[in-house]
Amino acid sequence: MLIRCEKVNVLIQEGKLQLQYEGKESEQSIIENTKAAKLKERFRHPQPSIATWRNMLVQGDNLHVLKTLYEMSDIKGNVRLVYIDPPFATGKEFNGNQYNAVAYRDTLKGTEYIEFLRKRLILLREILAKDGSIYVHIDWKMSHYVRVIMDEIFKPEHFINDITRIKCNPKNFKRPAFGNIKDTILFYSKEDKYLWRGSTEQLSQEDIERLFHKTDADGRRYTTTPLHAPDETKNGSTGQPWKGLKPPKGRHWRYPPERLTVLDNLGLIERSKTGNPRLKIYAEDAKKRGKKRQDIWDFVDPPYPRYPTEKNLDMLKTIIRASSKKDDVVLDAFLGSATTIIAAEQLGRRWIGIDNSEVAINTTIERLNEYETKKMFEYPYVLYDADA
Repeated sequence: MLIRCEKVNVLIQEGKLQLQYEGKESEQSIIENTKAAKLKERFRHPQPSIATWRNMLVQGDNLHVLKTLYEMSDIKGNVRLVYIDPPFATGKEFNGNQYNAVAYRDTLKGTEYIEFLRKRLILLREILAKDGSIYVHIDWKMSHYVRVIMDEIFKPEHFINDITRIKCNPKNFKRPAFGNIKDTILFYSKEDKYLWRGSTEQLSQEDIERLFHKTDADGRRYTTTPLHAPDETKNGSTGQPWKGLKPPKGRHWRYPPERLTVLDNLGLIERSKTGNPRLKIYAEDAKKRGKKRQDIWDFVDPPYPRYPTEKNLDMLKTIIRASSKKDDVVLDAFLGSATTIIAAEQLGRRWIGIDNSEVAINTTIERLNEYETKKMFEYPYVLYDADA
């Protein structure tokens, strides 16, 4: 079955979608035939690093640079996290705010754009660690195509989240449509098992008032939650009676009876009107833990960016904390404003940043100087493609 959309055909085969279009190169050909960049140092840092790893800031076409990284045994399969914010197929040219020069050109459209991004995603998949993840930041015009591409490359079962990101304050566009204040981040893993460290956000005062509607004798807000959970087998001590009470049919206690007794002695168990024990959860404790982050994010971009499309630093820190750990390698192949590697630097991750724009590279160096830290890998290689 084919669904036609301009020059792109969406093929539905065995319940899976694939994009078909003229000029679509096979994965094997992309991996084998893409030319590797010939990387040379742009300048040598006056204070050499004594570490075995040095961060990499590379100016060049990211397709060829990624092929070079693919051929490097210490990088291929060792990148824990990829975040990219590629062009959005806007057809526009963007100027840097601090330089009288073009920052980048976003002129590819249609199937040219799709194939441009697809080639890079294939090489990024190959570079990722087995338990690695990739986040692709895209807008509403191309996100549906990119989702299908990523399903092809990473497999639909490795799709984790479609994150809606509120990017700006409401605007009064002249276009006869609803306003656009959001874009999309597609989150995929490379394989079934992937590094996930969780992500929480602070409880607001509104959350506390809504969720913790009870108060104790000291005026502390709290709520209660059941002390039993589903379990058909009732094996072990959690299926046994506690203080003469059995867990409801088909359920078991969340804690062994001895732990329930401790909680009761601490005054943390409250009986409902029907006599069922419930655990007391205080707002002050929940506030320390925070609440699970959902898939709608309110991370507004800087109002006065030094580089076009500069992203929110806290958003990148959220992604890096959730999908990597200290000293892991984080890669951004569309570096732009350098926010990814600034976040990685501040969080103690190693990093690789790639961009074809000299404006982007200069902006990155300036920002790194502002956020200089004292780590073993603080002196990056600043490289360029000698064949470009």
